[in-house]
Amino acid sequence: MPFGCLTVGEKKEYHNPSDVTDRYDLGQTVKSEEFCEIFRAKDKATMKMYTCKKFLKKDGRKVRKAAKNEILILKMVKHPNILQLVDVFETKKEYFLFLELATGREVFDWILDQGYYSERDTSNVVRQVLEAVAYLHSLDIVHRNLKVTCCGNLVPTAGKQNGPNVGCQQR
Repeated sequence: MPFGCLTVGEKKEYHNPSDVTDRYDLGQTVKSEEFCEIFRAKDKATMKMYTCKKFLKKDGRKVRKAAKNEILILKMVKHPNILQLVDVFETKKEYFLFLELATGREVFDWILDQGYYSERDTSNVVRQVLEAVAYLHSLDIVHRNLKVTCCGNLVPTAGKQNGPNVGCQQR
């Protein structure tokens, strides 16, 4: 049965909004995109920080379809340069997606601050992006919107780096 479909007579079960707020502290909006708002969120039990994407169902069919598509794709992908889906809540009014928090900086911002970008740094970023894209293609997923701002957190830093934003994909 396709993702999000119900059989006749089956009742859809929703989370209560309090399920989200009981588990996570949602910070202020970091960014608004076409279909969603992005927040920082802290797991109350572990104090670990995440990125939360909130899709409002009242914004229409396209938003609901985008949320369901993103959930489906994120559940499929497991790659070191792609942010991983950690948790999902669906209430009657919203979808909440919790993803790993990328702690690096945007490539574009880093280049502006540095004033240059070495060939070594460039080849490292391009390699990471191409590895992630090749992985997505192996799953028959097309990104459709690769750009510098979708490739955040690929600058030379210590620790985990995550690559292409998978919110722009379609299967």
